[in-house]
Amino acid sequence: MAKGMREIKREIKGKQSTRQITKAMEMVAASKLRRAQEAAVASRPYADKLLEVVNNIAAGTKGVRHPMLESRPIKKTGYLVITSDRGLAGGYNANLLRKVTQTIKEKHKSSEEYVIFVIGRKGRDYFRRRQMPILEEVIGLSDSPSFGDVKSIAATAVNKFSEGAYDELYICYNEFVNALTQIPTETRLLPLENVTDGNTPVSSYEYEPSAEGVLEILLPKYAETLIYSAVLDGKASEFGARMTAMGSATKNATKMINQLTLTYNRARQAAITQEITEIVAGANAQS
Repeated sequence: MAKGMREIKREIKGKQSTRQITKAMEMVAASKLRRAQEAAVASRPYADKLLEVVNNIAAGTKGVRHPMLESRPIKKTGYLVITSDRGLAGGYNANLLRKVTQTIKEKHKSSEEYVIFVIGRKGRDYFRRRQMPILEEVIGLSDSPSFGDVKSIAATAVNKFSEGAYDELYICYNEFVNALTQIPTETRLLPLENVTDGNTPVSSYEYEPSAEGVLEILLPKYAETLIYSAVLDGKASEFGARMTAMGSATKNATKMINQLTLTYNRARQAAITQEITEIVAGANAQS
């Protein structure tokens, strides 16, 4: 019985150490979530203003043509997948990667029909293990990524579409709703469909050197800005998922500690009762 009690006590100490770690990780994730959420919200006005200017130019220019605006027969598809570098975030990575894999299986018959850009070590390792074609990868992003951190992969993804390497580009990420809800999302980024919708009021602007020249610069920048916004949204989702997962782990650890403590107390009471019974029996035998 004494050995059993030592084992239970060791388990209790182990669970208490785990609870301390998960509680600390929950608090850190909550702090980072606030900053990531503020960054995601702050990036949206810039993207909205870019879209306004692009729409204005496109609406005020007759016969505007640009590779990023033109739909063409789909022969090959690009996917830009945003995951995290670390785990312990519940289903944050697994749900998104499952969705992307299912989409690829449904739409493509071979690996020649698609290519993958991936941000995050978890996604990189997942696709590598399955020998899926990764064109470019970015790992080791900071908790507060700057546009420069994803500029290279964003520019490559946009330029490859303009060059005709593939005929559409999807961005796959976890859309942040709140700390408890992150929605795996697949959005067709290219060709741009929300430009030249015909409903945009035209303002009187003068462009140098020309409206078409300005559009040539702004369209890639707009697409890259959407990618960066998705990265910020993904970071907020990651911290929200990690905070929720660590909160659940802390609650589970507390529940296990309570159960083990109850078991330990029962074992201790049984041992004391056993000793008292033996003492009484010994005293009765001597009398």
